[in-house]
This record gives sequence, structure tokens and C-alpha cells, in this order.
Amino acid sequence: MAIFFISQGRDLMPRWREAFADARLVSPREVKLRMATGDCLWVMDDIEGWSPLVGELNRRGAVVGVMSYSPSAAEAFKALESGARGYVHVLSPPELLRQAQLVIMNQGVWVPPELMARVVGGTFRALGGPDPAHLQVDELQALTERERVVTLAVLEGQSNKEAARTLGITERTVKAHLGAVFQKLGVRDRMQLVLRLAGQHTAIADPGQ
Repeated sequence: MAIFFISQGRDLMPRWREAFADARLVSPREVKLRMATGDCLWVMDDIEGWSPLVGELNRRGAVVGVMSYSPSAAEAFKALESGARGYVHVLSPPELLRQAQLVIMNQGVWVPPELMARVVGGTFRALGGPDPAHLQVDELQALTERERVVTLAVLEGQSNKEAARTLGITERTVKAHLGAVFQKLGVRDRMQLVLRLAGQHTAIADPGQ
């Protein structure tokens, strides 16, 4: 398994070299000639047409992540829609890059925790939003009334702090309710919660509730 960083003429940053000593920097054109199924490819978001490139590389069997110079929830969601399994800041420390790569190479998805709430909200809307026809109602019935309210706030893309303000409770209480919801429904994080309630399943890394 090879690791490639795909950029337009930029040198490998020291932190990338520290994270992956054997990684190689290639152009979008070159990677198509050198990649093999199962390789890990990190695409820079300053490449013109990076989103279609991600889709093409994904279809060719690579595990693709996107590195952003200015991360945003909208771009993270676009990256995931294009087929990326990871989305990180270009200046992420080496240890975080290694964690992200480990997750995506094991069929997971990596998104920075500060963007997770927004990405979850976008995913929830893409899967049908609050329409009961698109939700696993039996799963919601297993929750208390307060747990359901907190769950719906999270599904709409609210952070713990925003949900606490909306519901008039403390952030600690939101986190406690969310922890109970995760335990009852057998999920680890926000994205798994969305997918569970939508009747889908995958693994995603969310470093915080």
C-alpha cells in the first residue's frame, strides 16, 4: 500500500514527512499512472477540479482523503459526497494525520470534531431530514422524551453548546443525554447515530461527542 499526496507543484510539508516517511508527492496526472487499488491518496483542495478527481480515484479503488487549506463544513460534506473517506486540515499535526489515515484505511470516515456537527446536519438533510418516513421510528421510541429532543437537535447539526442553548439546559446535560442515546442505540458518535436512524450503517471517527 502506497501513500500519495496529490498537489500542484508544492513540496511535501515537514509534518507530512514526519507522519508518513514513505509518502510521495505527485501531480493529479501522475497519480493516475502510479496508483494501485488500495493505495491511500490525499488530495489537496487547491487543485482545480479536486472534487471530480476524488470521485475518479475512489472509483478506481483508492482510499481517498482531502486536505484543506481552509476547512469548512460545506467543503467537508462535498468531499464526502465525492467519495472521500477523510477530510483534514493541511496543517494537521503528524499524529492526527496518522490517526486519520488509520481510520480511513479501516473502512471508517474521518472528519475534524469542530466540523462534525455541521457535517452530521448535512447528512441528516441529505437522507431525508426530519420526515418520519425516513427515520427508524422504533429506535426513537427506545429513548426518553428528553433524549429524543437532544437527538433531534444533534441530527439538525447543532453542537452540544448550541443544543444546550436551544433547549435551556447545560452543555454537560446535553452530553450526558447524548451518551445515553449512544449506549441505547449501540453507536459511537453523531454520524453513526444519523445512519442508524436512517437505517444505514458505517464507521466514522468523531473524537468528541
